[in-house]
Amino acid sequence: MADSFEADVVVIGAGVIGLAAARALARAGREVIVLESEDQIAMHTSSRNSEVIHAGLYYAKGSLKARHCVNGRRMLYAYLDAHGVTVKRCGKFVVAVGDEAGGLQGIVDRAEANGVEQLSVVDGAAVRKIEPALSASVTGAIVSPVSGIFDSHAYFLALQGELEDAGGSIAFGTPLLSGAVETGHVRLETGGASPATIRARTVVNAGGHHAIKIAAAIDGPHAAGLPQPHYVKGSYFTIQGHTPFSRLIYPMPTSSSLGLHLTIDIAGRGKLGPDAEWLPDDAAPPFDYRVDPGRAKLFHAEVTRFWPGLTIERLSPDYAGVRPKLVPEGAPSGDFRIEAPETHGSAGLINLLGIESPGLTSSLSIADHVAELAGQSAGQSRG
Repeated sequence: MADSFEADVVVIGAGVIGLAAARALARAGREVIVLESEDQIAMHTSSRNSEVIHAGLYYAKGSLKARHCVNGRRMLYAYLDAHGVTVKRCGKFVVAVGDEAGGLQGIVDRAEANGVEQLSVVDGAAVRKIEPALSASVTGAIVSPVSGIFDSHAYFLALQGELEDAGGSIAFGTPLLSGAVETGHVRLETGGASPATIRARTVVNAGGHHAIKIAAAIDGPHAAGLPQPHYVKGSYFTIQGHTPFSRLIYPMPTSSSLGLHLTIDIAGRGKLGPDAEWLPDDAAPPFDYRVDPGRAKLFHAEVTRFWPGLTIERLSPDYAGVRPKLVPEGAPSGDFRIEAPETHGSAGLINLLGIESPGLTSSLSIADHVAELAGQSAGQSRG
């Protein structure tokens, strides 16, 4: 027979957003339980990315992505320094090839309007003086000194440790089966080895790939306005041998992707990706994370536009991730969707939907936002 108990806050999902939100709530004095269907933290979107700390160059003015990326990046650097997590403030070049240089200043103007600092535009000769391996066809670049890379797994462990130190806990192997918004609480039915009925004052849905499905499984007014999920697979290739760059190298962005960028990870390994492979409309987790070796041809063709010295033989399939999207293929890039009870009508429920890049960089800022919303929700429920 399933156990039945009451809880203050339940966070669904122990990815980076769930961990950061749970930590913030626990440190604010709330009693927090995290439900995680897997047997480890950060198994999907959180750990399958570039480990890049984004400056906030690309996002629409006033968007949640812009706000949380810029604020979250500053918070993240301070957090990593304070907790001894390895980080490299290596900087980034966004390089333009041929007539693409005309679009550089527009990106800078938008970024500066969102508060991104220390940006500049240089010509091709100047950028090649710093990174000589770049192609002669590179006609200019944005210089972003505040971009970097870090050890994301050590960051996740630090968040988990602080959550637990503040009295929070994680229930692994505990999937959400169903639920309902009821008077004074949100009722959750969980599965796994120890099924339970939980009546929580506040529920934070940080389910990542599963977030929309989770929201739909909880009966309440919010369910009528849920979006259709879309997914984009991004593959990565390792570069064998020495990579002759000291900074992150990004091409000009597209509507669905920041392009096949080049990073040097914490271990000094050169890496390319992610690409953008839209999955079928009926795609759903669990996903196939295998990397098709045949995609090396696409990677090589794209990257040799700015790095002509790369040979295809140096590319080896590495890993892949899947980005949750709230917009279909061909549509302008969507924003994060952070739904509070007062916006969707389901008291006590906060939904975090479409949290893709720059979610990792934004995580601490999103967490503070969630803690603020949860405080307002608790105040309303006490009436």
